Amino acid sequence: MYRRLLRPALFRLDAEDAHHLTLRGLGAASRVPGWAAPLRALTAPPDPRLTQTLWGHAYPSPLGLAAGLDKNGEAVPAFWALGFGFVEVGTVTPLAQPGNERPRLFRLPPDGALVNRMGFNNAGADALHARLAALRRRPVPVWVNIGKNKATPNEEATDDYLRLVRALGDVADAFVVNVSSPNTPGLRALQAAEDLAALVRAVVAEVEAGRVRTLRRPPVLVKLAPDLHPADFGASVGAVLEAGAHGLILSNTTLSREGLTHGHRGEAGGLSGRPLRGRSTALVREAYRLTGGRVPLVGVGGVFTAEDAYAKIRAGASLVEVYTALVYEGPGLPARLHRGLSRLLERDGFASVTEAVGADAR
Repeated sequence: MYRRLLRPALFRLDAEDAHHLTLRGLGAASRVPGWAAPLRALTAPPDPRLTQTLWGHAYPSPLGLAAGLDKNGEAVPAFWALGFGFVEVGTVTPLAQPGNERPRLFRLPPDGALVNRMGFNNAGADALHARLAALRRRPVPVWVNIGKNKATPNEEATDDYLRLVRALGDVADAFVVNVSSPNTPGLRALQAAEDLAALVRAVVAEVEAGRVRTLRRPPVLVKLAPDLHPADFGASVGAVLEAGAHGLILSNTTLSREGLTHGHRGEAGGLSGRPLRGRSTALVREAYRLTGGRVPLVGVGGVFTAEDAYAKIRAGASLVEVYTALVYEGPGLPARLHRGLSRLLERDGFASVTEAVGADAR
């Protein structure tokens, strides 16, 4: 029904207008009691093969919602009902900001891709805290993707990240340090190994300090870009581990336009979707080799099918995330991915998803 009826209607709208309309609907549904649990039973039926415990949290599924779709935490219960095993909200900045000028989100249907130059548009830390604190129950982990305000110079960026940890430490089940968006001028420079190590070390220390106050210790993950030179990628991964990060997300959007056919390929911004699938999986495999599997990895980029997700898991990802595929495939995507992953694990003789992690990289 989504592909035949809803998607054609939504795709007649401007991409960002369709995004906001859909999110408002999911946000309204999130406030209606009683419907989410029965739907969840259909979209993510309990399968012990798909469950994991990571960083002290139970993950009922390896499938998560990537950052950028629900920037302000408006629809967490609805995304749980759709079947996600965890939800990443944000990117959030300390102060609210409007982001870049519109239009700033573009569909490339023949390529199964999106280009965005949103620019960290969000309602700020206080608004996100209020929404997450108001959740009556939190059935799956909620991660918070954090970034600096556009007006904050790079030499003061650490202060922004620390403010976010202090503001949201009591409602975040994990923090994702975003230094890899191409849409905030100068942000990707923070991926340089020395600067990145200093930033991550400060964030981890702040999380540890906050543990005294809240008894919580959310893990700190770092999201890297797919456009780093191999030597720089290796240096950044090493810096992240040395600084005490608890995981990596691979990867953010790309500036590459290789192989695209749609007219929007010339739009500035980060590219996501199918064209990123192979590159992000290769980065997962390389990071798994570099880290020796010492920290969990999260694969994101071009996950449209269970086979796509499974390839990232076998490359070394403990978890995978989707965003662009949800736009093209609709709300039935998580259920299809769960059924397919269960089938693939059974086919290959794995008793759990944990056994499959890194199977192709060992």
